[in-house]
Amino acid sequence: MKVLLTGTASATGWPEPGCRCASCTALPPAHRHPFALSVDGAIPFPFAATPDGYRTGAGGLELTAPDGSRLLCLPPGRALPAAASGRYDLLLLDLLDHPQQLGRLRQAGLVDESTTVVAIGLDHRIRSEEELARRLRLWGAIAVPDGTELDVVPGGAGRAPARTVGRALLLGGSRSGKSAEAELRLAAEPHVTYVATGPAAGPGDGEWAARVRTHRERRPAHWDTAETTDLVTAIGTATGPLLIDGLGTWLAAVFDEHGAWEGDRAPVAARCDELVAAWRQAPRPIVAVSDEVGMGVVPATPSGRAFRDALGRLNERLAAESEYVALVVAGRLVEL
Repeated sequence: MKVLLTGTASATGWPEPGCRCASCTALPPAHRHPFALSVDGAIPFPFAATPDGYRTGAGGLELTAPDGSRLLCLPPGRALPAAASGRYDLLLLDLLDHPQQLGRLRQAGLVDESTTVVAIGLDHRIRSEEELARRLRLWGAIAVPDGTELDVVPGGAGRAPARTVGRALLLGGSRSGKSAEAELRLAAEPHVTYVATGPAAGPGDGEWAARVRTHRERRPAHWDTAETTDLVTAIGTATGPLLIDGLGTWLAAVFDEHGAWEGDRAPVAARCDELVAAWRQAPRPIVAVSDEVGMGVVPATPSGRAFRDALGRLNERLAAESEYVALVVAGRLVEL
């Protein structure tokens, strides 16, 4: 099966004519044309009537060629149909709004490591081609220029690189976007456990309840959630990628557990040692979020200074044991 992508953008193209946003003004006119494809020089999308030997399915979104190669196309605005089944050799998918859809496809066995995943519907929802390429590397997908012809064969090797890093530590201040970036990194994974270390909202604390609710609603529905401060066990027994959010609330809980705000802080140091050791030997990929505490004012109380110092030291030690570390500022990454 030969698939010709004559356009890879959304219906308005990228840049969108007349749009003055930062994404559109950085690109030449007609950089990417509205999405369109044809198969074997004769079959346009959506797939309807086809020559002998070809089979369509999933409401015209799926095509199987005579050689057995299979294609699924989910352009902007189209969700995975219930009729989709079997494994696909090529997936064309709008990834900008809902990368978690790729995770669900992987979880269902419709997409595996040998599937070529190509992003379509590209437009000013993302700020640049460079940011697009960064995200697609995380998700195990690629983007191709308009006019690219893809040669699809049954069971063919996928063209995207491996998508996960062993240990990633994301630092940032309050409302910096660090949690959203952590979730984005794992959005296309089929199995993720979200380890929530923060407390549930107490009676009358509507603001904290709203924060917790926002985080829950943003996570892909197919992720599992574990609410625990036993990070050593969570890391050591993990069977898939973990997202730990976050280390600051974990450390505050450890201070509480050991009465260390005003008392002996040696147990806190021991718990940090145990966490660093578990992190070093982690059997599965981890993305952890932590607060960058070194840029604010010096806390006014001894307990505040002790917490700041303990979290700063923990961040430093985990960073030394991580393959990837970045500071998130105003939603932008500064790789360290």
